[in-house]
Amino acid sequence: MYNRYAESARVNWTRNFAAADPKHGKQWMELMTPKGIGLILKSITTDYKFPMKWPDRITVLHKLRTLPDAHSSSFTLDVLILSESHRRPAARCVEDIVVYDYAHGKKSALPEFMTKKFEETWELQERAKEENGRRVEELERSVGELERGTWGREGAVEDLGSVGSVGGKG
Repeated sequence: MYNRYAESARVNWTRNFAAADPKHGKQWMELMTPKGIGLILKSITTDYKFPMKWPDRITVLHKLRTLPDAHSSSFTLDVLILSESHRRPAARCVEDIVVYDYAHGKKSALPEFMTKKFEETWELQERAKEENGRRVEELERSVGELERGTWGREGAVEDLGSVGSVGGKG
């Protein structure tokens, strides 16, 4: 089921490009059909974290692992399947996608419209990575200051409790 979730989400991911790039919307939509240029799942590797059970809702996220260029005939996507009930990853996948020319029966380079949109997407991913990295550094700095103000102060002692003090005895 997890692989099916990833594949369905990849189709939606591609449809989102069609909506974001109306000039090439039809071409994006045709990538899911055996007409002309299409996308084929070459392989998927799934790292299961835990079994989800009904009722649960999922969120599936895709990102480009590397930036494909105009000569690439394939690209790799990292996939994260999140359990909303458990609020944690249920699985991580890696999808290897091949661009295939059905008319000629062979692999094909990425069409220019895909290359351009993937470049934009890559830039957005990199910017988000930088911004979130800064936010993590800021949080770590704040936690460090908090710790220095509590644990780092003169005379601070950690109360580990003891068996003898449970229930007021000790």
